[in-house]
Amino acid sequence: MLNLQTIRAISLDLDDTLWPIWPTIERAETVLHEWLALNAPMTAARFATPRALREIRNAVELQRPDLAHDLAALRRESIRVALCSAGDDPALAEPAFELFFAERHNVTLFPDALPALEFLAARYPLVSLTNGNAELARIGLESYFVASVVAIKVGLSKPDPRIFHAAAHAAGVQPHEVLHVGDDALLDVLGARNSGMQAAWLNRTQVMWPHEERPDLELSSLGELCNALT
Repeated sequence: MLNLQTIRAISLDLDDTLWPIWPTIERAETVLHEWLALNAPMTAARFATPRALREIRNAVELQRPDLAHDLAALRRESIRVALCSAGDDPALAEPAFELFFAERHNVTLFPDALPALEFLAARYPLVSLTNGNAELARIGLESYFVASVVAIKVGLSKPDPRIFHAAAHAAGVQPHEVLHVGDDALLDVLGARNSGMQAAWLNRTQVMWPHEERPDLELSSLGELCNALT
């Protein structure tokens, strides 16, 4: 059960919590492939679909574990590898990535996200906590948060307790005074619980909880979170 009396700050996951991530990534990959068709045709021909570009990105992820916390660098390197393997100019990787990255920030918020942010930010300091590379300022949500904790900047990713502790520090409170909200059972919920925080599981698709230890609160929407905190 959620202990409302101890909550002095809230940390929020971003991808698949405030917006659905895969429609955004698929659209960005399509835009990237269309750009390559015009500017690096050999690469576009060799990697004939956006899915093929994603496959080389996944291959680079396995080959470059040093980029595990930096998804932007990982994507940029995968574009460079694709260009080189096809015989196009690898210098095109930077403008190609910038195009992809801009489209990656063209997100569509879940309908409950903005009302929830307005409600929560009026009552608690909010900290975003993400393993991804979304930048709140580029999405237009920076004003709702007192801080943004990102894996690439910390050098650690969820579920490592230290990145949750960094979020608590950014909010100016102790870990046990933070409620973390996210969609991933392992990365968000168990990561937060193992860090001494309370955890709310945002289960929009109504799947079964997969672990023995349970969240402090299960939600089907962020509106339910606001109601629970009233």
